[in-house]
Amino acid sequence: METKQLLFQHIEAHPTLPPEAVIKADLLRRGVVFDPEALIPAPGQGDTDPHQPKSYFIFSFNMVKQSELDEHSQWKAPEEIALHGGSLGLRRTVVSVRLNPESPYRVAVIEGQRWLTVDGEKLSQVTLPPMPPHYRDRLADGRPVAEIAPTIEWGYLIYLTVFRICQYFGEKEECQFCDINHNYREQIKAGRPYTGVKKPDDILAALDRIAATDGPAKAYTLTGGSITSKLGGMTELEFYMQYVEAIESRYPGRWISKVVTQAWPVEDVKRLKAAGTKIYHPNYEIWDRELFAKMCPGKDRYVGRDEWMRRIVDAATVFEPQYVIPNFVAGIEMAKPYGYDDVEVAVRSTQEGLDFFMAKGITPRFTTWCPEPNTPLGISNPDGAPLEYHLRLLEVYRDTMARHGLSAPQGYGEPGVGKAVFSVSPFMDVLPATN
Repeated sequence: METKQLLFQHIEAHPTLPPEAVIKADLLRRGVVFDPEALIPAPGQGDTDPHQPKSYFIFSFNMVKQSELDEHSQWKAPEEIALHGGSLGLRRTVVSVRLNPESPYRVAVIEGQRWLTVDGEKLSQVTLPPMPPHYRDRLADGRPVAEIAPTIEWGYLIYLTVFRICQYFGEKEECQFCDINHNYREQIKAGRPYTGVKKPDDILAALDRIAATDGPAKAYTLTGGSITSKLGGMTELEFYMQYVEAIESRYPGRWISKVVTQAWPVEDVKRLKAAGTKIYHPNYEIWDRELFAKMCPGKDRYVGRDEWMRRIVDAATVFEPQYVIPNFVAGIEMAKPYGYDDVEVAVRSTQEGLDFFMAKGITPRFTTWCPEPNTPLGISNPDGAPLEYHLRLLEVYRDTMARHGLSAPQGYGEPGVGKAVFSVSPFMDVLPATN
């Protein structure tokens, strides 16, 4: 059965989900390919790119290695695409670009317009993200400002990966789905400007350019790899706090400040908040106790699954529950050789975690798993998790939120189909719009 037929069957089988969310979920799990013509400037644009290119802001989020991409995909593919119109009359839907030359989804130019096609048939029109003004600027040493402070979510979020390597290293420590270390090596090998450790002064210089443009950014995420010993003589807390303090000192409250790190002891969390952090993301990745140990061996060894979850709950006594938003990677629950074989069993496991946190006012969010080819789980699961799993999770997530009386997580823009900009999962697309 062709992809389009299956896709429409899923849309019909899940009538409480907007079709935009179903299509987005499938695009994120299967990736997309671009015709070269779809990545050249429109007539009258000259020789410069009119769209924002993919920045590889922390992970590759691709389903093939860099060496397997052709020149136009490697350097010209956009960060995201926005779907709209077509036979289903889609409302604007922002989707992260995950490159896969074998995908049935293709962006092509048809009669002068960009279209998303599936199995060669038109599905929706496509808009590419505009080039942010600061992407054309350079720091004093010549490095692109875009490399220091890329933006995602159609410009809403400034993504500051200040440490592009993780000290959980090797198969016995790295999270089995994570390609942060592999991505760093690939980007350096490809010749892309890619700073391993960004200094606070670099970040401030880049933010100065962004602030001067008065662009659409409303939040920043500060993150990077885990630090298990020290980096530059600093602990993980000291390393990441220096950036928060620098940013909030120069631009107090200018953007919603979000920090993604390991789950820290409560005294460290207090210091993080005092530095000016608004939202704390101690990502737990997967709920199941046994799968956590197998898929996150470093986190299990250094902190432990139960202690990790306890620290998330403790953080809610410091930040208030609505400002503690841990992420999990949706789909790895079904990854071979460890995960569940049954969709409903996998979803029930994840729902147990949702109920655990949401009953305490903590609102997890999730990223749709991309099976990157350099990771153990990506190698053994090149097709990721079934679409049915992702759709059932969206229904359960939405309904669990409603049952606990919670609203959409803060710092992710507006919820609701046609309004959401969060691009690496459809969860914001299925939540009720605020107005």
